[in-house]
Amino acid sequence: MLDPDGHRWTLRSQMEWRQPDDVDDFEHDVSASSTSAFVLFGLIIVLAVVLVVAIPEDVVAPWSGRMLWLGLLIVLTILFFPTRWALRRPWRVVAETGDNGEGEPVERWVGSVRGVFTVRQQLRQVARDIHVDGHPSIEGPLQPVVEPVA
Repeated sequence: MLDPDGHRWTLRSQMEWRQPDDVDDFEHDVSASSTSAFVLFGLIIVLAVVLVVAIPEDVVAPWSGRMLWLGLLIVLTILFFPTRWALRRPWRVVAETGDNGEGEPVERWVGSVRGVFTVRQQLRQVARDIHVDGHPSIEGPLQPVVEPVA
């Protein structure tokens, strides 16, 4: 993509499998390990088993068997959390322009965005900002990276 000055910008995003160091969400600072997730998952399984075992025989289900609809509901409930986790992963967004002669960009902006749909929206917004202003907006998720002088 070209900015008003004719510089070519490259926009890219990549899903982060680990929490970035710069994410300052309180929710993630509190949970340092995955132990609580395993405890909650075990609790969901125990409650699902108790629910299936405790249903009286005279309950009439709308489908052919009471276990079919209940099993489907339990599976959907359990699949909700991994799906939400996958859709809410943090993404690293990078905007670069120029070449310093060694293959490195002259100007680089980096930021972190959470969620698949938010990443697409932010990439469109950054592209629009570059097209209009010649650089990403400082008020957006991207911040300029200052390279240390060697």
